[in-house]
Amino acid sequence: MSESKLELEKAAKLPCWKGTVTPEPLSGGITNTNFIVSDGGDRFVVRIGEDIPVHGVMRFNEQAASQAAFKAGVSPEVVYAEPGALVLRFIDGQTLTPEDIRQDDMLARIIPLILRVHRTIPRYFKGPSLVFWVFHVLRDYAQTLRHEGSRMATELNALMETSETLEKAVGAIDLIYGHNDLLAANFIDDGERLWLVDWDYAGYNSALFDLGGLASNNGLSSEQERWLLTAYFGSERDKSSYLRYEAMKCASLLREAMWSMVQEIHSTLDFDFAGYTDENMTRFHSAVEQFKTNGGLDG
Repeated sequence: MSESKLELEKAAKLPCWKGTVTPEPLSGGITNTNFIVSDGGDRFVVRIGEDIPVHGVMRFNEQAASQAAFKAGVSPEVVYAEPGALVLRFIDGQTLTPEDIRQDDMLARIIPLILRVHRTIPRYFKGPSLVFWVFHVLRDYAQTLRHEGSRMATELNALMETSETLEKAVGAIDLIYGHNDLLAANFIDDGERLWLVDWDYAGYNSALFDLGGLASNNGLSSEQERWLLTAYFGSERDKSSYLRYEAMKCASLLREAMWSMVQEIHSTLDFDFAGYTDENMTRFHSAVEQFKTNGGLDG
């Protein structure tokens, strides 16, 4: 039996269902396989996926984060969970696009949601939690890519030197609880409020990573970035603070690129990861040049 059929069978046989169900595939999953299930007049999303150590994805952490995010009022209800399976109440809404997020009125709605994530989830999180420190992630990816003969292996030394410099530029941080994967597709607008989903990479981090990721993943303008920081922190950032943010944004882009490099080797999905790597490397180098222009990396 193929892996996809095994996953569908697992989703169908979960003990939480009231009757016989027929899971319908839901597109968009990269680190897991998603289904929509109708049962007893309600709809649910089922996420099927095992641990992915090469990406630091641990399902116990995703499940605990999802539970805490629901209790914090930012994510759908967790209806059932077991190792390798998570059942969430379906949210009838529109998945956002980067273009949506670039609208100023949408950004104004997103900021309170991010603040709630960062400040409130720790009150509800139960059990051990991971830390997501992007510079550790980058070092770990580099080791994997060297060991497994990545096509990008010859560039890794230079990338790690830049990463080390960026880490020093970020400096000391205030610890918050981060989502750490603020792609547009992880936001849902139900017409009344926003929801944030997919807690695969959740963990303690700096707020600068979520803010930098939101900006870099969705193509915010420099004016929007400055507004974003002012709205989040409650006051305009000085040059030093803005450079720390820019350093983290560069690291976010490098992480996305190196994540894709690892996917080139490990993923079985029919997706152009090589093209995605190259696209993010171009964006990373552009961000680093802008960081230098603004006075980072010693100019």
